[in-house]
Amino acid sequence: MCGIVGAVSTRNIVPILVQGLQRLEYRGYDSCGVAVHSAGAGAPPGELRRVRGIARVADLAAQCEAEQLVGHTGIAHTRWATHGAPAVANAHPHFSLGPHEGGRVEPDRPGRVTLVHNGIIENHEALRHELTARGYHFSSQTDTETIVHLIDSLYEGDLMAAVQAAVKRLRGSYSIAVVHRDEPQRLVGAREGSPLVLGVGADGKENFLASDAMALAGVTDQIVYLEDGDVVDVQLGKHWVCDRAGQRVTRAVKTVQAMSGAAELGPYRHYMQKEIFEQPRAIGDTLEGVQSVVPELFEASGNHAPGDGAYPTFQSIRQVLILACGTSYYAGCVAKYWLESIAHVPCQVEIASEYRYRTSVPDPDTLVVTITQSGETADTLAALRHAQSLGMRHTLTVCNVATSAMVRECKLAYLTRAGIEIGVASTKAFTTQLAGLFLLTLALAKVRGLLSDEQESARLKAMRHLPVALQSVLALEPQIIDWAEQFAAKENALFLGRGLHYPIAQEGALKLKEITYIHAEAYAAGELKHGPLALVTSSMPVVTVAPNDELLEKLKSNMQEVRARGGVLYVLADADSQIESGDGLHVIRMPEHYSALSPILHVVPLQLLAYHTAVARGTDVDKPRNLAKSVTVE
Repeated sequence: MCGIVGAVSTRNIVPILVQGLQRLEYRGYDSCGVAVHSAGAGAPPGELRRVRGIARVADLAAQCEAEQLVGHTGIAHTRWATHGAPAVANAHPHFSLGPHEGGRVEPDRPGRVTLVHNGIIENHEALRHELTARGYHFSSQTDTETIVHLIDSLYEGDLMAAVQAAVKRLRGSYSIAVVHRDEPQRLVGAREGSPLVLGVGADGKENFLASDAMALAGVTDQIVYLEDGDVVDVQLGKHWVCDRAGQRVTRAVKTVQAMSGAAELGPYRHYMQKEIFEQPRAIGDTLEGVQSVVPELFEASGNHAPGDGAYPTFQSIRQVLILACGTSYYAGCVAKYWLESIAHVPCQVEIASEYRYRTSVPDPDTLVVTITQSGETADTLAALRHAQSLGMRHTLTVCNVATSAMVRECKLAYLTRAGIEIGVASTKAFTTQLAGLFLLTLALAKVRGLLSDEQESARLKAMRHLPVALQSVLALEPQIIDWAEQFAAKENALFLGRGLHYPIAQEGALKLKEITYIHAEAYAAGELKHGPLALVTSSMPVVTVAPNDELLEKLKSNMQEVRARGGVLYVLADADSQIESGDGLHVIRMPEHYSALSPILHVVPLQLLAYHTAVARGTDVDKPRNLAKSVTVE
C-alpha cells in the first residue's frame, strides 16, 4: 500500500528518495511526493520544499529535476487514497505552516514541519476540530494532516519530544516520518500497527527510514525492524529508539538482502505475466530441501520456546483456525478440505477483517494459521493478535517474507520462496501458499499417525513433479488466449467449482474482476438452482473447473442446467473426463489429473484467462484501479 522513504545524509538525497519510491511502486498508489530540507539553488537554504503529483513516480522525478530540488534531509511517499480523493492537495508530504492569525492563510508559505504517514488515524475528526480552533488551517481532506499540525502545536525545540507527545494522542494505525525546518539533518519516525524500518548507512554519513526494506535496496542492507510503539531519532552517524514508555531500547541490526534484481521485467509484457510463468520455479524453490514431512519444517521463525516447538504443538492441537484476506483466504479454503480429509483435523477459515469484530468461542488447543504474501497485512496481523488475546498461543504463518512482522509474531512459520511479487493480482504467491499448506496437512497427518511411509513418499513425489506439471499447463496459453478474446467483450461472468475446486473458482473470479473490471462471481456448482441460475443467459460466460474427481458426475449435471438455459460454458477438464466441445461448450483439457494437488494446476489457466482478457481490454494489468499490493491499513 502506501510507501515511505526518508533519509539524512551528507549527499543530495533526492535521487535516493525517488529511487526508493520506484522500488515501492508495485504496492499500488495514486499520488506521490517528496519534501526536503532545502540545500539547493532553487530556494533559500534551510527552507522546507516539496514536490507532489498524481502521476507516476517517473513524472515526480522529472518535476524534482525541473525545480532543482536538492537536500540532505528529506522524506518521500506514495499514497493510496483512504481519506480524500487522489489530488495534489491530499498527496503527501503534508506541511504545517503554524497557526494563522486573524483569519489570514498563506498556503504557499514554506512549512515549519513536514510529514508522511501510512495508516489510518481514527480520532482525526476530533483532533481536526481542536486544531482548527487553535488557528491551524487544513488544506486537505486527509487524516494525516492532523498529525503534522499536532506535532507543530507541541513543538518546543525538540522534534523527538514533540513526536513522542503527539503519538500518545493518536488512535489507529500509523507509521510516520517527520522533518522540522529548524532541525536540519534530523529525521524522526514512529510506528503503531504499520511497518517502519531503520536503515543504517555506512561510515556515519547517512541513515534512512522506510516502510519496506526493499525501498533501501542498493543503499544499505543493515536494517532495524522497529516495533509497535517505537519512536526513532535518526541523525548523521547516530540513531536511537525509544519504546512507547519513552525508555531507550536496543533493536537488533540485521543484514537483509532486499532482492532488488528480482523486480526486473525481462522479456515479459507485464509483471503478472512474468510471475505466472515463474510458478514452476517458485514451487520448486518452496519445496527445496524437503526430504521428508517433519514438523521441524515449520520452525523457520525461531520464536518458539523450549518444549513449544512444532512437534509438541502439532501433537497437542485439536483444531485449526485459518486467518487470511483476499487471495490468501481462498488458499485457506482449499487447505480446509486438505486438513479435514487427509489429517482429520477440524478446520475453520475466517476472513481476517471480520474475525476480530465478532464474538467467537476460543479454544486454547487451536493452531492459529495466518496466510499472507507480504507478512504485513494489517487485517491479518490484527486478527492474529486478537486470537492471541483470547488465549490461543499456538500460532503459525505461511508467508513469503522472512523478515515480516507476521513471521516475527508467530511462533512457527513456513516460508514460501515465491520471490518478490510485483503484480497486484497475486499468482505465484498463491500457488506457493498452497504448497506450504499441503505440507502442513501432511505434517499434521503424520504426527497423528495417519500418514504411512509409503503414503508420505507418494505425496512428496507428486509435489516434486508439480514444476513439470505446471510447465505443461502453461503450454495451454494459446487456447486460453482464444477464450480471452471472447471474454474481452463481456461485462459479467460466472465461475463454478465443487469440493476443493470451489475456492479455485472463487480465486478465478477474483482475478478476472481485479484486473479486467468484468463483474465476476463464483458459486459452488450445486448452488446454481438455488438462485444464480437466474443470471444465466447466452451473454454470460460460465467458467467451470471440472477435474475428474468423485464430484465430476454431479458437476456434469450442473453444466447441463446451464446449457438448458442457453448459457455458454468454458470448461477446464481433465483428459479423461469425457467432456467434449460442442455448441455452447468450450473445453480445454488439462495435461493430467493431479488428485489432491489439482487446485495448484487448475488455478493457472484461470490466472492466464484473467491476464489475457485484461490485455485485450487494455487495462493497467499490474496496477489495477483502486487496489494496492500490500494492504497495510484496516
